[in-house]
Amino acid sequence: MEETKSFFGSGWSFPPQFSKPTRGVLMIADEADIKNSMEVLLSTRVGERFLQPKYGCNLDEILFEPLTVSLQTYIKDLVFTAIYYFEPRIKPEKVTLTPSETEGLVIISVEYTIRATNTRHNLVYPFYLNEGTNI
Repeated sequence: MEETKSFFGSGWSFPPQFSKPTRGVLMIADEADIKNSMEVLLSTRVGERFLQPKYGCNLDEILFEPLTVSLQTYIKDLVFTAIYYFEPRIKPEKVTLTPSETEGLVIISVEYTIRATNTRHNLVYPFYLNEGTNI
């Protein structure tokens, strides 16, 4: 496994991938690690991680609810709070929701600042239910 010296930190890519040439786990670092970490945070249920029982966002609980103004406000607060408490490398600035023309799809956009470098970035997180397939 290659050791990467990164200012922001580095970690395993998710889902974990392995490399034959290096005989190790593929690592990600810098802004890619932060984005990957936020995607994992937003797709994790609270209580799902044994050693961090409060980690997560619980977006799946509101998956089939009608997208009212109050639900949109609740989703924004849920995402903002989860990022604020569980991703200390960044400062969330703004969360916006955009209902898609595709039924059942909501685009969650997060604008954030990386604290160490004071640079602004954004994450676009599509929130929807994956379709089932016949096995």
